[in-house]
Amino acid sequence: MSTEIFEEHRRLLTGVAYRILGSVADAEDVVQETWLKWAGVDHATVEDAKAYLIRVASRVAIDRLRWARSRRESYVGPWLPEPFGTTPDAAERAELTDTVELALLVVMETLSPLERAVFVLREAFDLPFSEIAEVVGRNEAATRQLAKRARDHVNDKRPRFDTDRATRRDITERFIDASAGGDLEGLIALLSQEVTLVSDGGGKARSPLKVLSGQMNVVRFLTSVTTAEGMDKFMASIGMQEHGGLEFVITELNGGPAMLGVAAGRVISVVSLVISDGKIETIYVMANPDKMEHLTPPS
Repeated sequence: MSTEIFEEHRRLLTGVAYRILGSVADAEDVVQETWLKWAGVDHATVEDAKAYLIRVASRVAIDRLRWARSRRESYVGPWLPEPFGTTPDAAERAELTDTVELALLVVMETLSPLERAVFVLREAFDLPFSEIAEVVGRNEAATRQLAKRARDHVNDKRPRFDTDRATRRDITERFIDASAGGDLEGLIALLSQEVTLVSDGGGKARSPLKVLSGQMNVVRFLTSVTTAEGMDKFMASIGMQEHGGLEFVITELNGGPAMLGVAAGRVISVVSLVISDGKIETIYVMANPDKMEHLTPPS
């Protein structure tokens, strides 16, 4: 019965851990550690299994986030959260009814570990403050202050993007066509004047080491990497000298449309767009091969 109870809440626990950490691999490690703690506890002393498991997973995730933050200080170039797919396989690993947008995860990186945990547990899972206070080891009043500070910070920094899925998918498709087809005018027409491009190669894939800002800087980069020479250099940087060409497909990641770069049956890049008033405001490019391992091309 203890195994059945844990499996009943596994997706929920992965969802909590992923939102706190922004990493699928780390979230799965948290769930495994939670299972070990659950297997070793006297279940007769646990009044509410769900609350207990969330409390354990959250505390483990907070500790892991503190460790991960120190590790990310030496990360090569910008760090972006791992994309999370909504394929049936991925759905087994997280609760997807309120999947967090990538842009929100990026903003949440600027919160302290405690602020982030409180924000996730309150805003994404609507836990009462009394339970959250037990998780973070603060009294209820202090926990409410943490929640307010985190919410105000997120609301201040969170980009205002279009939520219409059809519009977002249409612009993503046009972005693919313009980029892959070398349509300079079409590409410029899609980008805002102040567009930024954030690329995460982690020192393991050819990628800008700084955020690119401004329409022309972004266009120059995009046109350079989509040439045959630019693509070959990128493929070589991830050890794929023989790749047979690159295909771009649209799939659902983190609750919105994203562009996958697929070569030899393997996802080698993810591009996610933040769109506001019909223009692309931010382009997130994930190319670190370590962050692609859990993704599979759509069939």
